[in-house]
Amino acid sequence: MLLVSENVLVTGGAGYIGSHTCLRLAEAGFTPVAFDNLSNGHEAFVQWGPLERGDVRRREDVERALDRWNPVGVIHFAALIEVGLSFGQVGDFYETNVGGALTVLRAMQVRNIQPFVFSSTCATYGEPQYLPLDEAHPQAPISPYGRTKLMVELALQDLAAHGGIRSIILRYFNAAGADPEGRIGERHDPETHALPIAIEVAMGRRDAFSVFGEDYETRDGTAERDYVHVLDLADAHVLALQRLLAGGAGSEAFNLGTGGGVTVRELLDEVRRVSHQPLPSVSRPRRAGDPPRLVADNRAARETLGWNPKRNITDMARDAWGWHGRPAPA
Repeated sequence: MLLVSENVLVTGGAGYIGSHTCLRLAEAGFTPVAFDNLSNGHEAFVQWGPLERGDVRRREDVERALDRWNPVGVIHFAALIEVGLSFGQVGDFYETNVGGALTVLRAMQVRNIQPFVFSSTCATYGEPQYLPLDEAHPQAPISPYGRTKLMVELALQDLAAHGGIRSIILRYFNAAGADPEGRIGERHDPETHALPIAIEVAMGRRDAFSVFGEDYETRDGTAERDYVHVLDLADAHVLALQRLLAGGAGSEAFNLGTGGGVTVRELLDEVRRVSHQPLPSVSRPRRAGDPPRLVADNRAARETLGWNPKRNITDMARDAWGWHGRPAPA
């Protein structure tokens, strides 16, 4: 029987996916401790456990948190995540994403805390050589962001073999949606993700949605992506932690996507449907590095973790629409 006193340190726990994972951890009987410097997270999102203010780049902050809460494991979200920004802020991305992760891992080693769930990305694969993408696909990231995530993955493989850290790597595709009860959701400044941008257009906060490329070889000419509900992602983190706590060994990696794609036009149509509002769009040239399609093969996560994504693009659009109509958190 799981004890409520089993703490889990969630770095970046005041952020978008981190806060939803804290919600799911609490529902599973854990006490999530959100470790966050609040540079991108929101204190109002920390609702299911304590907030431990700190920075993963500062060893003393990490050690203080581990000693204070004595967690059974760590779920690591804390990172810089905007792909476009990574090209102009290479040093910052490596310092936070690689250096921060290693700081956490070194402190865990000293305290013999082994379970580590890592928030990674399908950006480690780079340009798709085949679809759907499975975990055996070559990893050749084309952005500094993707390379920082891959470097941590490689470190985790070495630590599993030689350093006593057991880990599960979760490679996300496109996170979307919000808590359907409206307690937490996506709130970035500036916002760069497609679904919230579309919602802002439908709400009249932006003039139009930019469609980058309408001549791809997809069913309607626009780019196709695998959107997965943020609560489904959160469920996968809880399952991964439970697998490690039950004795799962080594370093395993799993894709987190629905296995089905949604085009840009289909996404816009879904927002129009749930909002009952017009959503003007403008055609723009393709962006360099944007593949026509990105779709996950999620069989490994289904079969090994027992993960079953339950929500579709309608759920994501409806939940996000409900969230973005609320006042911004403090």
